[in-house]
Amino acid sequence: MSAWERELDEAARELDGADTLAFGGVGLAGQVLPATEAYRRLEQGLREHPEAARKRVDKLLRKGSPAGRAYAATLLEAVDPAAGRDAWARLRGDGGEFTTFSGCLMGRATLGEYATDRLAGAEGS
Repeated sequence: MSAWERELDEAARELDGADTLAFGGVGLAGQVLPATEAYRRLEQGLREHPEAARKRVDKLLRKGSPAGRAYAATLLEAVDPAAGRDAWARLRGDGGEFTTFSGCLMGRATLGEYATDRLAGAEGS
């Protein structure tokens, strides 16, 4: 197994168990969470090794934690908007909860609520 494949696997494992969704630094110090770093590695993997990274994203979307599935749907949406919308639509009824961060603001959401918001935002753009 190559180094980039191991890196993709590690990133997918990190997101698989993620309980927090954050796309930037969090808190007053702007700390970047391990899940955010993993998201960025998979995002880069989708550009550099699209087929291999997509397999990991698809698996994460099916079997990951609620936050992990939200990360996966976000990644999917970036590379295949139609597949991303379909993923968000499938996740709308999911009651799994996770913590969200937007800068230093922390919140809680269900995956279904988050998916509904993402779909509403996509329709408004």
